[in-house]
Amino acid sequence: MDARGGGRRAGLRRRRRWGRQLAPSFCRRQMMLFGKISQQLCGLKKLPWSHDSRYFWGWLNAVFNKVDHDRIRDVGPDRAASEWLLRCGAMVRYHGQERWQKDYNHLPTGPLDKYKIQAIDATDSCIMSIGFDHMEGLQYVEKIRLCKCHYIEDGCLERLSQLENLQKSMLEMEIISCGNVTDKGIIALHHFRNLKYLFLSDLPGVKEKEKIVQAFKTSLPSLELKLDLK
Repeated sequence: MDARGGGRRAGLRRRRRWGRQLAPSFCRRQMMLFGKISQQLCGLKKLPWSHDSRYFWGWLNAVFNKVDHDRIRDVGPDRAASEWLLRCGAMVRYHGQERWQKDYNHLPTGPLDKYKIQAIDATDSCIMSIGFDHMEGLQYVEKIRLCKCHYIEDGCLERLSQLENLQKSMLEMEIISCGNVTDKGIIALHHFRNLKYLFLSDLPGVKEKEKIVQAFKTSLPSLELKLDLK
């Protein structure tokens, strides 16, 4: 064997091993950097909006909500959904844990099937309908809180209510100060056949309270329905 040829092959093998070791670390650094950037941008959203800035934030929020199906396949639906939710300013809580996860850069690592989302608090988040495909594979979500979610509208609630896994797992839901939600979106929630508690507050788009009460009495007679609507 030629000495130089053997040396080149040995060097190539070393570079390949180094590349395999580098890739996970590089990806983790990318994720942490993106998490820091998204947190800073979410903080900027609290500043007063101008007419032009609305277009920018609308575009940026659409980027945050974009579904990466390769990522879902690689890390599993719960991890991918956690990244999406925290990227958009929401929080998640996993089965068997009391602490809410709200820092993108401190999401737990480990086996893909270890951390299952049990509860979602989307208060002041920018989740929108185009991101809801992230929730399709979630099997253990029992509670969702949507509060001051400017992009949540009837189509989002209809989409949620059609997800078969959520139809079985959902037990509690709160919808508060979501101005684009109307009676149509609320009534769609009757598809959550195991829903035990539903709280609705400050929803100016909901007009027919009695119709909603009667609809849930018929479809979900054991539901505890609490209304704080004008």
